[in-house]
Amino acid sequence: MEGDYSPELLAIAAERANGPGAIFVGDLNDLVGPAPTPEEGDADGIVPLDALEKHRFVYESDYYRSVIERAKFTNPTEMTYDGDPILIQNACVNRALVFCKIMETFWGPNLDERTNGKLILEATSFPELGIAGPDSLGLVGDGTLDMVNIIGPYVAGELPELEIQYLFGLYTERSQQYKATVEMLEDIEQLLIDETGGYPINVNWHNGDDIFLFTKKPLNLPEDVNEMKTRAFGTSISDWINGMGGAAQFLAFTEVYTALERGILEAGVTGGDAGYGQRWYEVTGYINGPLTSWPSSHNVINGEVWASIPDDLKEIMKEEAAKLELEALRVGSIQNELGLQKNIDAGMTYVEFGPEMRAHSDNAVSNSVVPNWVDRVGVDSHFVDVFNRAIGPVVGITIEADGTITRE
Repeated sequence: MEGDYSPELLAIAAERANGPGAIFVGDLNDLVGPAPTPEEGDADGIVPLDALEKHRFVYESDYYRSVIERAKFTNPTEMTYDGDPILIQNACVNRALVFCKIMETFWGPNLDERTNGKLILEATSFPELGIAGPDSLGLVGDGTLDMVNIIGPYVAGELPELEIQYLFGLYTERSQQYKATVEMLEDIEQLLIDETGGYPINVNWHNGDDIFLFTKKPLNLPEDVNEMKTRAFGTSISDWINGMGGAAQFLAFTEVYTALERGILEAGVTGGDAGYGQRWYEVTGYINGPLTSWPSSHNVINGEVWASIPDDLKEIMKEEAAKLELEALRVGSIQNELGLQKNIDAGMTYVEFGPEMRAHSDNAVSNSVVPNWVDRVGVDSHFVDVFNRAIGPVVGITIEADGTITRE
């Protein structure tokens, strides 16, 4: 594959190899090395070869190559701006999440260095700002926020089309969701532009986000889920929980620990890494699943803020955002492997879904998750067509013209 790249890019890749900012141009060994911070790598702070091998489908994809092209390594934009520094506040969900952390540890510092301090990203989070998430679309649209992370489950009430990235239970392999996601990114970006009037500057890959049920009892059979009061974080995951026979209940992420501790909730559902970060292992004993999940989201800049940035700085910001995405995909290889293991190491017992639970989950997808989403967006929605084009061929599900669901 190296012969497909220019000598200039190969030389740049060699210079960047084996550390933060490394890119794939034919040899996965070039990506092995330290993560931007130790917490973003394995126990030794490293992105190892075995994790990269499991994600080879990413680095050999046409999409990965297109991100390299957007990064413009061989013809970077020259900065001509010499005015006062421009500060952009970036609100991400929670600083503890890897996709938020990497913006703070990698994108921000690189942008600051590239622009000699003329374009500064100031990291903050939803808890720090006192926002819940469902209001993020309006807050970036009216300029209250400069830039914000827009996540489908949070804004589903206002924009159910965006849930297409988070229809839980659809995928059995990360490669399936990766392929489907890249196929529909342009549609999602246009949706965000239309809804907010802003600019989607980058794709966040929610690494380590396989979904698990954290419980005080093992879930071996479908009946073990019946009427189980379970914290949900959005509409489609609620549809999955209810479709499984449970009782979905929305609760703010920061309140779940106490609710599990006091028995108000019997289970919590979230990504393995996120649950570990909130120490759910202290108040539950079993981690059940998974629902294979590697979703994405976008950071959207307010339209007026984006228009006010000089053209050269805009291009530099886009180039550095592409480099951020490349690094997120590198780090994602190991983070995707750690979400479960961190909880096991903390004392949790892993209960992997067996055939009966998986069949029960498939039924929940076909009878609850997908049809309920179709009801919310409308069977004539463009995003039903997007589903059939991007997701359907990958998972063997088709949404028919009358809204019914068929499986191959």
